[in-house]
Amino acid sequence: MGKKDISVMLLVIGIVVMMVIPMPTFLLDFLLIINISIALTVLLVAMNTNDALQLSVFPSLLLVTTLFRLALNVASTRNILANAQAGKVIEAFGSFVVGGNAVVGFVVFLILTLINFLVITKGSERVAEVAARFTLDAMPGKQMAIDADLNAGAISDTEAQARRKKIGQEAEFYGAMDGASKFVKGDAVAGIVILLINVIGGFIIGMVMHGMAFADAAKTFTLLSVGDGLVSQIPALLISTATGIIVTRAASGDTMGQELLQQLLGYPKLLYIVAGTVALMGIFTPIGILRTFPIAALLVFGGRRMQQAAAVQEIAADQTSEEKEIDDVRSPESVVSLLHIDPIEFEFGYGLIPLADANQGGDLLDRVIMIRRQCALELGIVVPVIRIRDNIQLRPNEYVVKIKGNEVARGEIMLDHYLAMSPGIEDEGVFGIETVEPAFGLPALWVTEEVKERAEMAGYTVVDPPSVVATHLTELIKKYAHELLTRQETKSLIDNIKETTPALIDELIPGVLSVGDVQKVLQKLLREKISIRNLPTILETLADYGTYTKDTDVLTEYVRQSLSRQITLQFTIPTEPLRVVTAGPSLEKTISDAVQQTDQGSYLAIDPDTSQRIFGALSEQINRMLQTGQQPVVLTSPAIRMYLRQLVERMMPEVPVLSYNELEPDIEIQSVGVVNL
Repeated sequence: MGKKDISVMLLVIGIVVMMVIPMPTFLLDFLLIINISIALTVLLVAMNTNDALQLSVFPSLLLVTTLFRLALNVASTRNILANAQAGKVIEAFGSFVVGGNAVVGFVVFLILTLINFLVITKGSERVAEVAARFTLDAMPGKQMAIDADLNAGAISDTEAQARRKKIGQEAEFYGAMDGASKFVKGDAVAGIVILLINVIGGFIIGMVMHGMAFADAAKTFTLLSVGDGLVSQIPALLISTATGIIVTRAASGDTMGQELLQQLLGYPKLLYIVAGTVALMGIFTPIGILRTFPIAALLVFGGRRMQQAAAVQEIAADQTSEEKEIDDVRSPESVVSLLHIDPIEFEFGYGLIPLADANQGGDLLDRVIMIRRQCALELGIVVPVIRIRDNIQLRPNEYVVKIKGNEVARGEIMLDHYLAMSPGIEDEGVFGIETVEPAFGLPALWVTEEVKERAEMAGYTVVDPPSVVATHLTELIKKYAHELLTRQETKSLIDNIKETTPALIDELIPGVLSVGDVQKVLQKLLREKISIRNLPTILETLADYGTYTKDTDVLTEYVRQSLSRQITLQFTIPTEPLRVVTAGPSLEKTISDAVQQTDQGSYLAIDPDTSQRIFGALSEQINRMLQTGQQPVVLTSPAIRMYLRQLVERMMPEVPVLSYNELEPDIEIQSVGVVNL
């Protein structure tokens, strides 16, 4: 044990000794002043704590101060009854404080006791009880939050242990405060009992033992008893107030004084209203202006000063912010922030601001949320956050879409018009500004509100400007989905699957394939607009064939075959046959002979003349299907599908190339053309 521990133990022993051994009056005066000083110190410390745990010793301190106060009561009672005196402090409280009037002193003592017992102590007891209950109920949730932050890497083990320790200390503190508040309650009751004992016992002892007259005994012992009660109740009231402050304070990071000034006096204009009300009270009531106008003037002066101080603080804050921005620009780290590139950016001219401003009825942000949901359902990817901003360098009605900092599309819309697309038969009554639909490149017209109904009746497809932008953005995301799928996004998708099928992920990664290999396969699927939402099947296929080959092109073909039902449903219409352009034997042989095998994988080595002949033959058949309103699909054998796709992708990226193994056996296939060389 250290010196501090020994000192505290001697102090507690000394308090107990005070109850037994008679004490001279000068020492009693000294200890009574110390008692008042301790109570005042505890109150001020409680008011200046930011968190209740900063005074976690308060429950024990409450017990010690209560015991000390009761010991002083016992010592003073002994001196009052034995010697009819209790020192200068008690005498001063009995004569000077209450003006020597025993009745007034008794009433003041009773009021202080009732305030302490019924108001402060009872309220503090209830608050401590509720706080203890709520703290215990909230412990499991707080523990789970700490575990979640720890698992996410947001905090370290040391921080987690510190937060767990703080939660335990809070529960113990409020539980201890719930019990310690009973000390204050019992102390108030004891003060009343001690006062009655001193008064009644003083009458008897004064008249019997000291030979006093009844009036002298009543005056002497009543004043001493009331003085003793007041000198005990005032520190008790201070300690009770400190108890209430401790249990009602929330951890805010500021002291009580700072919070009062910031929150209570944070609205200087309201002081003018209060000043006006006080002034009116002086004018229209008997109170008089001499008593109300000075207070009203003081309130107006205070409100004015607070407004000036707020203006100075605002200017200082702006200057500090500007200086910080300048320092950030000058700092070497500021260049690093310029290297960040948003995955998707949507920039628009100032004329399209109402499109994104919710206050002007714009719903672009809501539509972006729906686009991300739609892409998650259709493609199986989580689209990154789309950065939306205005750009004064663009024309007023123009917008630009960027993928990883590079422009991929540009469009122009008219907010006060509607986009009307012809069904194929033109109507002379439908007129407007000629344009091109940005998503699919179809000819269209910007029509006014008056022409809109006529266009709808004529069979035109009429779309409002926000829908035009949303459709264009959706198609661009589908087109460039493979670029948006990064390794980090792939890792997140794999981690999501691992929660339900951990055995599959443990077998595949990293033993068979790396995250990068899985990413390449998923990107190849998305490049041809094949959804990767059925990720468990894709990963199972990779786990099956990844042990035989690491070529991601070959693995992609295996995955496509395992997704045959999905691909069949994607490119067929129920109850109708699948109409395709078939690769003939000569074309398949030409491509098969041009495949070169290397250590890094296989590639297609074909001369430009042959490529042009293949393009010409394919274009002829595909255009024939388009003229009849059919969706062109190229069908070939599994061995050359990916190589033929490489050829077709250069000129006709939207045309799907399928193999026989990617279609379900029960699907009806109708060949509308054969491509041969």
